[in-house]
Amino acid sequence: MAKICLVEDDAAVRDQLVLLLQHAGHEVSAVTRFDNLPEDILAANPDAVILDLGLPGTDGQYVARALRQQSSVPLMVLTSRTSELDELMSLTMGADDFVQKSTNPQLILAHLDALLRRGKAAAPSATLEEGGLTLDTVRSQASYGGKTTDLSRNELRILELLMRRKGGICSREDLMEALWTSEAFVDDNTLTVNVNRLRQTLSHLGLKGAVVTFRGQGYALRLERA
Repeated sequence: MAKICLVEDDAAVRDQLVLLLQHAGHEVSAVTRFDNLPEDILAANPDAVILDLGLPGTDGQYVARALRQQSSVPLMVLTSRTSELDELMSLTMGADDFVQKSTNPQLILAHLDALLRRGKAAAPSATLEEGGLTLDTVRSQASYGGKTTDLSRNELRILELLMRRKGGICSREDLMEALWTSEAFVDDNTLTVNVNRLRQTLSHLGLKGAVVTFRGQGYALRLERA
C-alpha cells in the first residue's frame, strides 16, 4: 500500500479516483483547497502525487515546477488535456508521467504502480564522484565547483547511470528500461525531454555540454568537454 496525494478540483472525478485508488489498496489524501500548493502536497508526505492541470487560480504545470523544486516525490499528471505540447510542458516542468483521464482505469493504476516501482528502484545507495562532479543519491543532489543543486527523480536516475558508466555510452534502451520499467508506457521523446532537463540542471552548475549525444547509440557523461 502506498500513500497517494490526489490533486483534482472536480468533486465527481475526485471521488471516482479516490475509490479507484482505495480499491487498489492505496491510502489517499485528497487536496480540496488549492491556494497553498505545493505546501499542502508536501505536508501530506505522500509516496506519489497525482496532479490535474486545470486547477482553480493556477495551472498544474506551475504547481509541478514548484513541487519539483522542493521534492523528488514521484509525480503523475492526470488530465483531460490531450495535446503533445501539454505533455511536453508537464514533463519539462517536473512531472514523471503524463496520463489522460480517458485512459482505462486499470491502465491508470498500472502507470501508478510503475511510477511507485521506479521510486523504489531509484532509492539512494551511494555517493558517486567523477571529474569533480559529486552525486549524492541520498539527498538527490549534484555538486560541482562549490555549487549544489537538487535533482528530480528522473534526473537522479539518469545521472547515476551515466556516472556509473565512467564515460562509456549508455544506450537509450537501457535508460528507458531503468526509468520506466516498460517501454509500452512511454515514447522516445519522453526520454529526450528528461535528458535535456538534466543538461539544463548540470549547465547551472557550470557543466554545460557534459551530457554528450552519440547518434544511434545513446548518451555519455564527458566532463572534460564541459
